[in-house]
Amino acid sequence: MPEFNNFIKDRIQSLPPLPGVYQFLDKSGKIIYVGKAKNLRNRVRSYFHSTVDSPKTLILVSKIADIQIIATDSEVEALILENNLIKKLKPRYNINLKDDKSFPYIRITNEPFPQVFQTRQIIKDGSKYFGPYTDVKSMKNSLALINRIFRIRSCKYYIDDDVIEKRKVKLCLDYHIKKCDGPCEGLISKEDYNKIVTQVAKLLRGKTDDLINDLLEEMKTAADSLNFEKAAQIRDQVEQLKVYSGRQKILSNDQEDKDFISAASEGKDASVTILNIRSGKLIGKQQFKLNAEPGEEIEQIYSSIIKFYYNEFVDIPKEIILEKLPSDKESILNFLSSKAGRKVNFVIPQRQSDRLSLLRMCKQNAILQLKEIQLQRMKKDGNLPYVLSALKRDLSLNVIPRKIECFDISNLQGSDTVASMVVFIDGKPKKSLYRKFIIKSADGPDDFASMQEVIQRRYKKLLEENELLPDLIMVDGGKGQLSSSVKILNRLGITNYNIIGLAKRLEEVFQPGSSEALVIPKTSSSLKLLQQVRDEAHRFAITFHRKRRDKRTFTSELQEIKGIGEKIAGKLLKNFIDFDSIRNARLKELESHIAKSKAKLVYEHFHKKNSVQSSE
Repeated sequence: MPEFNNFIKDRIQSLPPLPGVYQFLDKSGKIIYVGKAKNLRNRVRSYFHSTVDSPKTLILVSKIADIQIIATDSEVEALILENNLIKKLKPRYNINLKDDKSFPYIRITNEPFPQVFQTRQIIKDGSKYFGPYTDVKSMKNSLALINRIFRIRSCKYYIDDDVIEKRKVKLCLDYHIKKCDGPCEGLISKEDYNKIVTQVAKLLRGKTDDLINDLLEEMKTAADSLNFEKAAQIRDQVEQLKVYSGRQKILSNDQEDKDFISAASEGKDASVTILNIRSGKLIGKQQFKLNAEPGEEIEQIYSSIIKFYYNEFVDIPKEIILEKLPSDKESILNFLSSKAGRKVNFVIPQRQSDRLSLLRMCKQNAILQLKEIQLQRMKKDGNLPYVLSALKRDLSLNVIPRKIECFDISNLQGSDTVASMVVFIDGKPKKSLYRKFIIKSADGPDDFASMQEVIQRRYKKLLEENELLPDLIMVDGGKGQLSSSVKILNRLGITNYNIIGLAKRLEEVFQPGSSEALVIPKTSSSLKLLQQVRDEAHRFAITFHRKRRDKRTFTSELQEIKGIGEKIAGKLLKNFIDFDSIRNARLKELESHIAKSKAKLVYEHFHKKNSVQSSE
């Protein structure tokens, strides 16, 4: 068990049996998981039971160094807070949306004469929002329809009675071409304008047939009052709405509002499709891409997407149709019912019906989107899938080597020995994972001992942190380097690993247990990838070695100046780019980093030296 287990036990005992949100932190203090609970103590304790066998949970628990909580008044409040924290913090072990950008909404502003426009910014000022729209084209089509049918102002001014009375805003072209009724000059009352806004909201909610019926009643009233111009205007609106309604697919015989949600996942990729059915017609399709841990339970994926999607301003239907219930069904239903102001149900179709057919269609869309995600990655990576498959074949590996770690040693006549580790993921360098090592144990130019030290330091740390081994370990060198590395890995108790050595002279590949080099054609793409990885490790090691050697040389030269010790020399090297920068620095520049007396010694040393050289 981890060293912090007793500390965690004490933390769990101190947790209150209240609803709230818990946050797991790693040893660096970073939040790696956020969850909500009806009873914080019981929920957190469940992660540490000996019966837990989920790979994801086991890895998560091994990384927990501390627990923080936020108590709430109810489980519904906890659910809302959990969702907001996940969206803000994007913890490693929570399911997160893949799209970094926020999704757009259509906003109806909270004003006497509201505006209607698209936005990605949510301002909680009483405005109404419709969305989110994962298909921007669909959203723009909706806005174009609204602008074509309804006389909603397009200006950005704030308009109220005071603005109208003082005539601060003048009529624009929209009024003259009958696209706006002129609220800026009081040519339409607040009540009549907001009646139009209510009709817009009804259209955005998918209540097209209800809206048409309302307009037909209004048209009849206008005709009965001999207001034929108004009646003709409404007639034109009805005709356009009928055309729009006719284009919507009728997918259900009943008139109940419902959403169909289906997910598909593979590896770290997950896709979700949501079909919005209103009054029996398909009014929208939303698709989301998620990042999830491999093997994530489908119930947890449903839980995450439902909480995200319905958390903001989405119209919540009476029924949500799924193939599996979310992991925390009861708390989510309480949240949805509270938000909708009426009872909401989850439904899993059990027999052949329209619902089951629609759910299957929804599932097919989710699968197609998942395949599209995978296809896009393959296109982005070019020949990568073939290269990795070829490497797996040529080295007779048991897995595709998606993650490769390669080591190289660098020294000059035994001095300043260093090692490098470079990491390639999916055939491409991942520089954020590169590591540098200063060799401490090797006495003189002993590459074998140096390689043993770096292999032990790297994989001992991986074992302590319960991290997975790379798919392939590479060492720059032949049989000697490979044997030294294998000895250390076996000593650490590691058994299930793949390792090779790549010798520079003849580009020979060696594997454990074989005295002969592996024959790989020189033109093979797999050998070229190995060479690329090895060369990158060599470049990284050489660069680090040169910096170490130059720093030592510069430090020695600075310490030749009488009165300048190692501490002052280190400060200068830390604050200046290179030795020439110190040599050419002005006195004031030197004084900004070290004491004036020391700065004067350094300045005079180089300037006297320069003046002597120039006189010669």
